[in-house]
Amino acid sequence: MTTSPRELARLRLVAQRLAGAPAASAAEAVRGLLCAQGQDLPGAVTSVALRTRDRSATGVRAAFDAGEVVRSWPMRGTLHLLPAEELPWLLELCGPRAVAGAAKRRAALGITDRDVDRAREQAVGALTGGRRLGRAALLAAIGEAVDVSGQRGYHLLWFLAQTGTLVLGPTEGTDQAFALLDEWVPAPRRLSGEEALAELARRYLTGHGPATDADLARWAGLTLRDVRAGIAAVRSELAAVEVDGRELLMAPDLPDRLAACRSEVEDAVLLLPGFDEYVLGYADRTCAVPEEFAERIVPGRNGMFRSTVVHGGRVLGVWRWAGSGSRRVPAPEPFTTFPDRVAAAIPELAAALP
Repeated sequence: MTTSPRELARLRLVAQRLAGAPAASAAEAVRGLLCAQGQDLPGAVTSVALRTRDRSATGVRAAFDAGEVVRSWPMRGTLHLLPAEELPWLLELCGPRAVAGAAKRRAALGITDRDVDRAREQAVGALTGGRRLGRAALLAAIGEAVDVSGQRGYHLLWFLAQTGTLVLGPTEGTDQAFALLDEWVPAPRRLSGEEALAELARRYLTGHGPATDADLARWAGLTLRDVRAGIAAVRSELAAVEVDGRELLMAPDLPDRLAACRSEVEDAVLLLPGFDEYVLGYADRTCAVPEEFAERIVPGRNGMFRSTVVHGGRVLGVWRWAGSGSRRVPAPEPFTTFPDRVAAAIPELAAALP
């Protein structure tokens, strides 16, 4: 099957549940993606809610509090939302590269192995028994034994989460509290080696596909050799599509799902938060984001992704909030010009965002 970049963008919209049948719950939406970028928590909550039937931010926070969805650093040393039970095996699979890659940072901060051990002891002592602490309170507890000044404290929390001691779970005001991973996730899945690589490939390609091995390697922060081994193990479960001479893999039923909602997909106008998986989930996103406008989404390629306006799978511009309180309004910035229908839809869509 051969198709166009435009059709590829539409297929990805449906795969990610931004069009077609929505997920029944926040937990189901996150499970479908496996991981969703999460360094901007309010934006991540909105991203997940947009993929659910009730489009409710409250439903996403309830999934945190129920222990169904957690936030941690499972891949690339970057915060993500993911199903609680999947975190341990993803940390084992993807974590070592992130930890090794941060060795120079630890050295620059003067963090020793002894500092890490003492920080872990303090954290375990403060949280054992189902206790939960926000970042400031947990840093205060760790700071009784270790210097947590400057960036040292954040890096220690990252390292303890990256190595399986901590997890961000229940909500605390507008943020999340830390808990012990072993206590907050009492029934983890146990996968390792080839089985873990296969599950990673299966879940990414069915939840994000059509995509390539390069897309998966970039998304997970693994080598091409590793992700190709995972893909080979599940290749018979997937369908292929060719776009501009490249083979991309996807769930076999995805073309039928797109056919069932094609008019919706072609007409759909979406306001997505920054860091949404529809933009960030791929090494090559040119089917949705024209290359000449890429830096409009990531100014200076500084890693800070702006919120986007999407029509029919194509990103047509960026947007932000202007004003505050009752005077807060969306301020869209088209790459060129918005079609009249898109421009007219933006205020109502912004007002309805979860």
